[in-house]
Amino acid sequence: MKKSTGAEKKRVKRSSSTAAKDSNSDAPPKKKDLFQLFAEKVRDNKGLESRWAVMEEARVEYFRGKDFVSFLKNHPECKEILEEDSDLDAEDIANVLLGKNLLVRCDRVTKTLRPGKKKLSTWPAHLQIFREDQGFSETDAFFAWTFEKRHPLWQTLLSFFWPVLTLAICLFPVYPHRCKLIVLYSCAGILLMILSLLFLRAVAFGAVWILLGKRVWFFPNILAEEATLKELFRFWPKKDEEEPPKWTSRLFYTVVAVVVVMLLRRHAPDEAARARYQRRMSNIIDDVLEWSPKLALSGLMENQPPVNITDAANNSSDAAGPDHAEEADLEETHGEEEAEDLTLKT
Repeated sequence: MKKSTGAEKKRVKRSSSTAAKDSNSDAPPKKKDLFQLFAEKVRDNKGLESRWAVMEEARVEYFRGKDFVSFLKNHPECKEILEEDSDLDAEDIANVLLGKNLLVRCDRVTKTLRPGKKKLSTWPAHLQIFREDQGFSETDAFFAWTFEKRHPLWQTLLSFFWPVLTLAICLFPVYPHRCKLIVLYSCAGILLMILSLLFLRAVAFGAVWILLGKRVWFFPNILAEEATLKELFRFWPKKDEEEPPKWTSRLFYTVVAVVVVMLLRRHAPDEAARARYQRRMSNIIDDVLEWSPKLALSGLMENQPPVNITDAANNSSDAAGPDHAEEADLEETHGEEEAEDLTLKT
C-alpha cells in the first residue's frame, strides 16, 4: 500500500509539473519594455547630439539635459512608441529612464577653469557619477547611456573584412607587378593628400593667429577620435571662445617662424647632393618601381654583369698556392709601375 501511494504521489507531481509547463508555453511571450525601445530609438537617432567620454575607467556615450529636451520638442514622433505614456514631458520620461537604469546622471570631473579659458568645456572628456541626486536637470547636467548599443550591419561586415585585409597586406610581396604599382601609388597619393591637408591647415592657423590674433582651425574635426563622416569633413571652423593672445607672444612666434624658414632655405640640399644620396641608398620603393617579372624571367645574357678576368686570375692563383699568389702579385705590381712610367713620359 505504501508503495502504491508513493507512486501515486510521483504521478501527481509529474502531472502538475507538465501542466505548469503547458500553461507557461500557452502564455504569451513577455513584451519588451517600451521605454527600452524608446531609449534604443533615441540613441540611434542622429538628432540628439552626443559625445564619448571616460567615466570610471569605461567609455560611455553621453548627452546634455538641455539637448534631450530640445530633441523631444523637435522630434515628437519618437514618443509615439511609448503608447499610453506618450503624453509625458521630457523631464518625466528622463526620470523613468533613470529609474529603469537605462540612464545615469554624470558630472564633470574638472570643475575649475584652465588658464586662458573663460568657461568650462562644453563636452568634458572625463566624467563621474553624480552622487547627490539621480534626477533629471537641464542646467549643466550630463546623462550617459548604460545599455549596450546595437551594432549596425555594416559594422558586422567590417569585422569580417579586417582579417581579410590583414591577410592581403601580408601577401603583398607575391602580388603581380601591376597590382604592386597600383597599391603603391594609391597609398602614396592618400598619404600625400593627408599630409598636405594637415600642413595647409597648420599654415592657415599660424597666419591667422599671427596677423589677427584669432584661433581658426579649418576642418576642426579632422583629427577627432569620435566623429561621424559628416562631422569629420566639416570645413568651417568653430567659434573661438578663448582669450586672444598677447602681442608679445605673436611677435615672438613670428620671429621664430622667419628664422626657421631662413634656416631651411640655407641648409636645404642641392640637386647634386640629392642625386648622390639616392645613388648610395637603396630604396625599396625604387626597387618596386624598376623591377619587372619580365626581367627576372628573360634570362638574357646582356642583362648579366660582365666577368672580371683579373678577379678570375686572382682566384685561380689563390687556389694554386701561396707561392703562385706572391708571383702574381709581383707581376701585377710591376705592370702597374710600367703603366705609370708610360703616363709620365707622355
